[in-house]
Amino acid sequence: MKNKSSESKTLQGSIAIAETICSLEPGVIGAYPITPQTHIVEHLAKLTEEGLLKGKYIIADSEFSAASILFGAAAAGVRSYSASSSQGLLLMTEVIFNMAGTRLPGVFSAVNRSLSPPINIQVDHQDSMTLRDSGVIQLYVENIQEAVDTHIQIYKVAEDPEVLLPAMVCMDGWIISHAYEPVTLWQKELVQDFVGTFDPPYKVDPLKPLTYGALADDDKITEFKCMTDQALRKSADKITETAEQFRDLFGNYYGGLVEKYKTEDAEIVFVAMGSIVATLKVAIDMLRKKGRKVGLLKIRSFRPFPVNAIKEVLPETNLAIVIDRSFSNSAGGILGTEIKASLYGSNKPFVINYIAGIGGREIYPQTAFDMLKEADEMLEKGKIPSEAIFYNLNMQMMGG
Repeated sequence: MKNKSSESKTLQGSIAIAETICSLEPGVIGAYPITPQTHIVEHLAKLTEEGLLKGKYIIADSEFSAASILFGAAAAGVRSYSASSSQGLLLMTEVIFNMAGTRLPGVFSAVNRSLSPPINIQVDHQDSMTLRDSGVIQLYVENIQEAVDTHIQIYKVAEDPEVLLPAMVCMDGWIISHAYEPVTLWQKELVQDFVGTFDPPYKVDPLKPLTYGALADDDKITEFKCMTDQALRKSADKITETAEQFRDLFGNYYGGLVEKYKTEDAEIVFVAMGSIVATLKVAIDMLRKKGRKVGLLKIRSFRPFPVNAIKEVLPETNLAIVIDRSFSNSAGGILGTEIKASLYGSNKPFVINYIAGIGGREIYPQTAFDMLKEADEMLEKGKIPSEAIFYNLNMQMMGG
């Protein structure tokens, strides 16, 4: 149901995100441009210049500085925002670890782009996945509307007193950031009422001195790490609750930690994240018309990782085909590896892990058809590979 307090426009993804951030009124924005997120901070600068965004817009000298600005703002009890991509996200790594460890929330748009070398400005998930162990919340979105709505939801989660962690909305570069789609933007007053104000229990105050990032010896460090882990685990329920509250008020719903698509009777389930999900839904509809019982499990929350939701769906199927847009050298697809770990001790399903879409290589419905055909052949032969498969390698280039 469409909420009356809204406006529908056809917008570029980056502009829709900037307009949404404006409605959230962050007190501080740390900005440093890098392709393909540049249009977000560029448009926020325009909104600031026009007086529509009242917060402090700070142009940083690097991504490290942009993230550090968020650290300082959160420590002072101010809502904050930044965006980055690729090498820029890696340059933020030290600060994001610090924000998670000191329980300082700030929101980042991670506009996914491949890492160098070789230089590539197209999409995969290698950049944000590299930060998966920092303690940052990571939600991956399928399209522009979900990106808009998830930015609203993630502030409510990250700033919750039981969570207080940095958070990322991970959106595929170009495919989401530069595409134009009809999108609903929500009334500022409604958004602010939903998210509420940021009033952390602890903040920098000359009258109540605090220490951030103090030395912790071996008799205390484990407990600090455990508290960050517990906060991330608590965010799982908050993500689910916030998604349901958003549905009740705004009408849109994308699942909480995961979204199930035609999995009820599925014998084979594809598992994926990001914009590839939309392509897979088309493929599944086509396969269903041909009589194949296939479904899709969309992982929306990669951190916290939805182990229980995965255990509810996948053991009811015969085969899971996990498609990764990232990988860990010598270990396989990152999502695939974690799916397998979640299913440890279960007799089903078999898991086949494909690495596809690296550096922007296209993924089509035909890609899913090809993977399914290969999976059928593997099952028939009884040979399910334990290692991830790089899909559609150019063997001539590889020297084979």
